[in-house]
Amino acid sequence: MAEGYSRHDLVQADPAAWTAWLVSRPDLAGAPHLDGWAKAGRPLIVRRRVPGESGDAVPLGLPLPPADGKRRIGLALPSAMLSPREAPDLAEAARHAPAAWQASIGALVAVGRHDAIVPRPFGALLWQALTGLTYLSATSDLDLLWPCATGLPAGLLERIGAVADTAPMSIDGEILLPDGTGVQWRELRDAPEDGSVVAKSLDRVALVPAAALRASIRR
Repeated sequence: MAEGYSRHDLVQADPAAWTAWLVSRPDLAGAPHLDGWAKAGRPLIVRRRVPGESGDAVPLGLPLPPADGKRRIGLALPSAMLSPREAPDLAEAARHAPAAWQASIGALVAVGRHDAIVPRPFGALLWQALTGLTYLSATSDLDLLWPCATGLPAGLLERIGAVADTAPMSIDGEILLPDGTGVQWRELRDAPEDGSVVAKSLDRVALVPAAALRASIRR
């Protein structure tokens, strides 16, 4: 069962299980990097289930580097064949980011410190940091998760926005609510009181009234 996993969690696949899965996917024959992916210690990321997928396996994915087509590979494996993998936080991953990003990353780390939140990357910076392959380019975004385990601190969205306004790259990503649901930070900040925002979890995507969401998570 996928119980215990949330979107964006990282896992490590058993190399034998990975090889068996790859053999079952002749459509991926010759795809670069996949053959030794698990053996090299490269992770997979938990994704949202798509229609028709059961709860008997953990839904997973990985993106190939842009130079190899930027293809997104989807799969599902039993939880017994997986082990949790700790994700690096933004400060740890910063050394893999371009020099032009460093001041903005430092400011975002400071925002997290102010609100007792540890932002962590996903997207290109995460995959480059964990695989050693080239995912970042001159047009890459910085995708971040802001885990708000005890609720959304007042002013957090505005503080992220202040950094984003002067950053040389686009700063995207999600606020992770206490139940693991993700909401795009900019959508939540900019939604009118009578508007709705998209909330994503492991099993569903739903429109949630912005006013109710803000009232329920603000501390």
